[in-house]
Amino acid sequence: MNNVNIDFSKLPSRQKTDAFVEGMMGYLFPTEQPANLAQHRAAEKERLQGALKQLLKPIEDKLSLSPGEVADQFFYQADEVFNHLLADAQFFQQSDPAAECIEEVVVAYPGFYAISVYRLAHILYELKVPILPRLITENAHTHTGIDIHPGASIGVPFFIDHGTGIVIGQTTIIGNKVRLYQGVTLGALAVRKEAQGQKRHPTIEDNVIIYAGSCILGGDTVVGHDSVIGGNVWLTESVLPFSIVYTQTDVRIRDKSEMKEVIDYVI
Repeated sequence: MNNVNIDFSKLPSRQKTDAFVEGMMGYLFPTEQPANLAQHRAAEKERLQGALKQLLKPIEDKLSLSPGEVADQFFYQADEVFNHLLADAQFFQQSDPAAECIEEVVVAYPGFYAISVYRLAHILYELKVPILPRLITENAHTHTGIDIHPGASIGVPFFIDHGTGIVIGQTTIIGNKVRLYQGVTLGALAVRKEAQGQKRHPTIEDNVIIYAGSCILGGDTVVGHDSVIGGNVWLTESVLPFSIVYTQTDVRIRDKSEMKEVIDYVI
């Protein structure tokens, strides 16, 4: 085995990162109502700022700002993210007939949780914080099966239904009012290390719906606005706005009572 000199003590703690994520979700969407909510939120904000500075301390030498400055910028932008998440939650309720209220979306929908965690991680990614944004989005990946790279650019509002198996790559650009269903991959055509830093993932314009199992690949691939991508589509080239893209399959249905012998499959 090659000797690799890595000091894992100079990395943010995964456990403390998970606690910070849960703390942020509770801060943005408190499920408890203390007697003095404003005072409670101020105290919680101060606690979470301290927790973030502690997470940044091991990678301080890799930051362009001090941990305190990063924490200040993060919480300044978190207020805007909260407004974006409210728009996301409203879009969920409008898009899913099963969603009875916004409160249900916020506390119970894995897609909303994954988007929330992504939007928080993206703040740190834009502040050029290494490692920690990825740890934060991996929290959501672990809990939901939805893998959104913190470097992706995602408009408002955004809707993910069911969500399990969704992959959104680092250089993906997603417009406003986009809807994704489970198993969708927005990925690269090929995984080559020399492509690092290049646009490798697709662009999805406004008002696009992408149904379950579809795979859209390549940095030059653009799905035009107001398009619908059907289920299980493999797409590596651009489509014009207002397109409907689907795969034709030959599905046959017949009455099994017409069969002379019962087929017994053994798996």
